[in-house]
Amino acid sequence: MSELQIYLIVLGAGVILLLLGFNWIQDLRVRKRMQAELPKIDQDPLLGQPTFSESGRREPGLGGGAVVLPFTGGAQDTADTDTLEPDSVTEAVIELTFQGPMTGEDLAPLLMPLRIAGRKAVRVFVQNVQGQHAMQIDPQDQYISVQLAVLLANRSGPLSAIEWSQIFTRAQTLADQLECTLEAPEQQQVVELARRLDQICEGLDTQVGLTLLLAGVRSVSDVSSAAQAMGFVPYMGRFAWCGDHGFICFTLSRADEESFDAGMAGVDRLSLLLDIPRSPVDTRAFGRMAEIGQELARRLGAELVDDQDRALQPGAELLIDEQLKTVYVNLEHAGFNAGGARALRVFV
Repeated sequence: MSELQIYLIVLGAGVILLLLGFNWIQDLRVRKRMQAELPKIDQDPLLGQPTFSESGRREPGLGGGAVVLPFTGGAQDTADTDTLEPDSVTEAVIELTFQGPMTGEDLAPLLMPLRIAGRKAVRVFVQNVQGQHAMQIDPQDQYISVQLAVLLANRSGPLSAIEWSQIFTRAQTLADQLECTLEAPEQQQVVELARRLDQICEGLDTQVGLTLLLAGVRSVSDVSSAAQAMGFVPYMGRFAWCGDHGFICFTLSRADEESFDAGMAGVDRLSLLLDIPRSPVDTRAFGRMAEIGQELARRLGAELVDDQDRALQPGAELLIDEQLKTVYVNLEHAGFNAGGARALRVFV
């Protein structure tokens, strides 16, 4: 090997090391910028590291593996209720400030195209000349600014660069049209925050299902009648079971995912679903669903089985309810009280 070849190899290795160092520095800068916006995971109760050990959005098994934290119960935290301002944990904000007051009658039509960004919801907050904030526009009132709160993540995934670009471009177009000022975070920062939030939520997202296997094909009307006679209420093409608090605990749907309102086709398989982040905390959430499912199965002449079509083993509901206590606690520690306003926004 000649001296020239050795020199070129050393030079190439040096260039590679410089590139690696540059990338490391850039990554460190991004992490610091993220930490400035969201507190550290191991310290922030709103975005704490989820202790649910399994990654992915899956049903809990009967085995161990999760780190069990003390169960604190299911009272709604007042900090989780919606206020008249964006949620800095789950939303990125674009703010438009007008040069002068605008009537609600003139403003409302202009905001209609800004209510969604791809698959992410956008909440609109307005401020009137008295400095009051609201999510509804009074045609007779006058407003001086608008905040667009763009959801950073939901079950479709994190807010993408394309989704952010879409809503930002629309907002910029409106700002140019009204000759008003626009303030918004950088796209890279938003995308990084969205990715991080999605990773946290992915470890918290838990759904548990049961299946009713009917002995034969039954008409939709028969199934609907039996469900409503037990107390299920129609809900978006499905049926929902609500507790005494009036909130949805679990849902009943056709296994073929068709609406109960769609035609008169027969049904031979039904699904019960307990959506943990979207259901109020209940120490017997799964056991209660199993009890209701057993009674509905009796009325329809069906068999209640798990998602693998296996008969539910005696005592299984107790084990699963114990596991779900851990999920409830992890949701609470991450700032997503089960059934709360923030959880309902993100886990959709």
